[in-house]
This record gives sequence, C-alpha cells and structure tokens, in this order.
Amino acid sequence: MKTLTGKHIYLRALEPTDLDFLFQLENNESLWEVSNTIAPFSKYILTQYLENSHKDIFEAKQLRLVICVSESKKVIGCIDLFDFEPKHKRAGVGIVISSEEDLQKGYASEALNLLCDYVFQHLELHQLYASITEDNTKSISLFEKANFIKTGIKKDWILSNGEYKNELQYQLINE
Repeated sequence: MKTLTGKHIYLRALEPTDLDFLFQLENNESLWEVSNTIAPFSKYILTQYLENSHKDIFEAKQLRLVICVSESKKVIGCIDLFDFEPKHKRAGVGIVISSEEDLQKGYASEALNLLCDYVFQHLELHQLYASITEDNTKSISLFEKANFIKTGIKKDWILSNGEYKNELQYQLINE
C-alpha cells in the first residue's frame, strides 16, 4: 500500500508547476490568521521556496505536500509539517483546502489520515500537534475526527481584527 495515496486523494511533493497555485494560496488574506502571515508573497520568493522544496525534512525542519484529487489530478490544497523536531520526534501539522467547492467532501480528513500514517510509519514520529483558534469549528472537528486530543488552551493568543482569540492545542500521540 502506498502511504500517500488514498481512496479519493493523494499527497505529492511540490513541483515548479505549483507556482501559480502557491501564489494564490499564500496571498489569500483570509488564510493569513492561521499562517501568521502579515504581508503578501512575491512570485520571486515563492520560486525560491519551490527551488529549495527538495530539501529533506531533517534539513529544512518542514515539509509541504500538495493535496490532489485522484480522479482529476486537480490540486485542491496543501498539508504541512512544520516545527519538525527530530530529537523529540514531533511536528506541527496544518492543512488548507483552497476553494469552497472542495470543502465538505472528506478530502481534508483523508489527507490528514494519510499524513498521520506517513509520519508514524516513515518518519517514526511520536506525535503530531495542531494549534487551532477556538472559533475554527471545522478544523476542530477535522482534528478530533482524526483522534487528536485537546490538551490545552492559550488565552488571548491570536490578535485578529483588533480582537484576541484563544488558541486550542491538539495532540495525536502514536502509541
């Protein structure tokens, strides 16, 4: 069985042809709150990022995989590992589906499950974690469905549109 291939989607490495998709995704201001972005990205910067995306997760401490629909090969989002800590065998995980038309189809859930299988089997991680604002009910539901457990709360952690939001901490421990 291929770890990064599911029933409806597959995960793949970034390709140079993903430049326009990344440009649209990274410059979508509605996503900046979750990515801690405060300024747009240029195509030049994203081209450099793509040129370095071949680096091993142990060197880069992060990994971005593209989510594609199996039947059409349509790119619909990304799933990221970040803050990779090999000594403690953990990493953060984030996911984004880029368009409304691809939401509520189970793609994010399938991608998250594929990623969990991959990191526990191939990277031998002990745990994954996710930080989610408490008003992001869709993400909370997604991670809870994947057996992530709420382990904490950071009060007034995210400043968004002049108001502070609490950030919930979720963990999935490979036992």
